[in-house]
Amino acid sequence: MIAASEALSTIPSGLRDPLISEYQSLVQNFLERRWLPSELSGGRFSEIVYTILDGYAKKSYAARPTKPSNFVDACRKLENTTQAHLPRSFRILIPRILPALYEIRNNRNVGHVDVDIDSNHMDSVAVLSICNWVMAELVRVFHRLTVVEAQKVVDVLAEVRIPIIWSDGNIKRVLQPKLRLDEQLLLLIAASLPDVSSKDLILWIESVNRGYIMRAIRKLHAKRLLEFNESTDRVKILPPGAKFVTELVQKKNLAGFTSYSVE
Repeated sequence: MIAASEALSTIPSGLRDPLISEYQSLVQNFLERRWLPSELSGGRFSEIVYTILDGYAKKSYAARPTKPSNFVDACRKLENTTQAHLPRSFRILIPRILPALYEIRNNRNVGHVDVDIDSNHMDSVAVLSICNWVMAELVRVFHRLTVVEAQKVVDVLAEVRIPIIWSDGNIKRVLQPKLRLDEQLLLLIAASLPDVSSKDLILWIESVNRGYIMRAIRKLHAKRLLEFNESTDRVKILPPGAKFVTELVQKKNLAGFTSYSVE
C-alpha cells in the first residue's frame, strides 16, 4: 500500500496540488453542511481532472488546469482517442462522468436560485460520490492498485483537517484534553473519514476505561450524532454530528489551534 503523501505523485504538481486541494475542500464543505461551496468545488474539480486526462492521453501535461471552451465536446474527444496506453476508465468512464458533474455545477440550484425545490443537499451527495470515485480511479490507475487499496488511499486524502486534531498518520490526538469526552469523540470521528474503529478511538483518547468510552459512543449513536455498527466495529459521523462539530469549533475557537500533521 502506498502512503497518502505519494498518491498521484506521478502527476505534475501544477495539476496534482489543485486536484487534492479541491477534493479536500469539497469534503470539508460537505462535512460542514455548506452545500453550495461543495457543488462549486465539483465544477472546478471536473476541469482539473479533464486537464489531467488530456495530458495523460497526449503524454504532455499542461502547466496548470485549463477550462475547455466546450467542456462536453472536449470530453467526447477524449472518448474518441485511439491512444493504446489510455486505460478504458480514462477514455470512456471518467470523460462520460465529468459532464454530469459539470452539469450540476452549471444548471442546478448551485447556479440558479429560481427553482421550486432546494436540491443543494441532494446534489452535494451526488457530487461527493462522483469525486470520490474519480479520485480512487486516478489513484488505482497511476499506482496499479486494486479498487480496495485505491479507496483506502483516497479515504486518507479525504480526512477533514480540524486544527485541534494532531495526527502522525496513524495516531490522532485532541490538543485540548479538557474538552468533554463526547466532544473529543465527535472531533476525532469527524476527522477520520469515512469511518474509524472504536478500538482506535480508545487508543487515541488514552483511556483505561474501555467501557466508559463504549457507553459514550453508544449514547452518541442513540442521539443520532454518529452511526456505530457494533458487528463491524466501525463508527462514522452523521450530519447532526458534523453540525455539532462545526458549531463546537466556532463556539470554543478551536480553529485558533495550529494544525499539525506528519506525513
